[in-house]
Amino acid sequence: MPTNETSLNNLPEDKQALQTMLRALWHESEQQKQRIEELSKRSDDLYLETLQLQKELLRYKKATYGPRADRLSENELAQALLEFAEELEQKPSPAEGLPQGEVELEVRRVQRRKGRRALANFDNLPVSTHVYELPAEQRCCSCCGEQRQEIGSEESWQIEYIPGHFERLRHVRKKYACAKCELAGENPQIATAAKAETGIEKGFAGPGLLAYIVTSKFADYLPLYRLEDIFERQGFAISRATQSVWCGDVADLVEPLYRRMAERIRQSHVVATDDTIFPMLGPGQTQSARMWVYVGDEANPYNVFDFTLNRGREGPKEFLKDYTEVLLADAYGGYNGVVAGNAISRAGCWSHARRKFVEAEKTAPEIAREAVDLIGQLFAVEKQAKDVSVAERLALRQTQSVPVLAELRHKLLTWKEQLLPKHPMAEAVNYTLSQWEELTVFTSDGAVPIDNNVSEREMKRVVLNRNYRRLAIMQGC
Repeated sequence: MPTNETSLNNLPEDKQALQTMLRALWHESEQQKQRIEELSKRSDDLYLETLQLQKELLRYKKATYGPRADRLSENELAQALLEFAEELEQKPSPAEGLPQGEVELEVRRVQRRKGRRALANFDNLPVSTHVYELPAEQRCCSCCGEQRQEIGSEESWQIEYIPGHFERLRHVRKKYACAKCELAGENPQIATAAKAETGIEKGFAGPGLLAYIVTSKFADYLPLYRLEDIFERQGFAISRATQSVWCGDVADLVEPLYRRMAERIRQSHVVATDDTIFPMLGPGQTQSARMWVYVGDEANPYNVFDFTLNRGREGPKEFLKDYTEVLLADAYGGYNGVVAGNAISRAGCWSHARRKFVEAEKTAPEIAREAVDLIGQLFAVEKQAKDVSVAERLALRQTQSVPVLAELRHKLLTWKEQLLPKHPMAEAVNYTLSQWEELTVFTSDGAVPIDNNVSEREMKRVVLNRNYRRLAIMQGC
């Protein structure tokens, strides 16, 4: 085996020995090359893993502490200017620049608005008048002792809140009978006055109470156990179990309205949809069920929610089984099975695409800035076309958005060649390219929105409420 001390002067003369030495050196060189390749691949993997972890860390930090808007962080120039200004403020001023004598300190005063802060218009509120009069002993004049006469009054307004309270509604149904028929021994033809309809048959909860419980739970995100405490403070305790049963009864009552709203949504030209995790209590453990939202267009301005046990395509496929127009959604692959084999067109969301670049910004800042800037130009066109007709909006997109899309696609293909396949920014690039057909539907249909924000906004109420409640549904019940 050759060593580092072997030199050209003491090489063996034997041909066989030289061949053996050459084979050993070649074998060692191949091993070194293989090891270098492995280390290089390992280095690339660690680099990509580090970038991915940085991306996840920044995403969680933004979700916890940062703003919700999909914006890039401040650029380095702005940060440098900020630091320069802070350093400049800390430097002492030169002595020759100061005026002689005592320096008068300038006190900065905050200007307050004159008059009372404007409140919302309260002319529609009921008025309760409180009149304050002097008692008889205070009406005597302090000068001559005569009674003072009323000459006018001063008025002022105040807004008061009257806390809710419980009332017992006594329903008295009068009965009527025919006295003449009764005297004649005939049937007195007794009739009873009808009473108002009730939300729950033979239930003692009035419609106002039912509406308050349902609104508090599903619109104001107030858990039933908190409502239980509120009702107890108001003097009438209602257990959360009873409230839960009432919520189910109300759901049964409004189910025809829900079905009618769903039918109207399926008549829309564009249906926007989104989904989120919804915990469900099951035997042994909590399961990750799903809640879906479907939003209609301007002609059918309704939104309904649909609950499924999983994120399979069966949920949206069943809801949209008779639908044949445009489905606006994110890149979830389950929608492919929904639109396959029917007349549904699928449109994509540019807000989702932009978010991918924002999340991977720290791994490739220049690419992120270029991509977000171009996507921002698309949204600027939408802002111009907000209040115009569908035909005018389509024409504006054709003239302004299509060239921007062509430039963006060219850059995406270039970045795809430059980036490693597992690079976090490559994921954003591949996401956009894989959804390109769906993302460009809005350029051929002026009624299709550029993003899916409308359904995401509706889904926020479920996300906000998710931390306060759990859906207690048992499979098979």
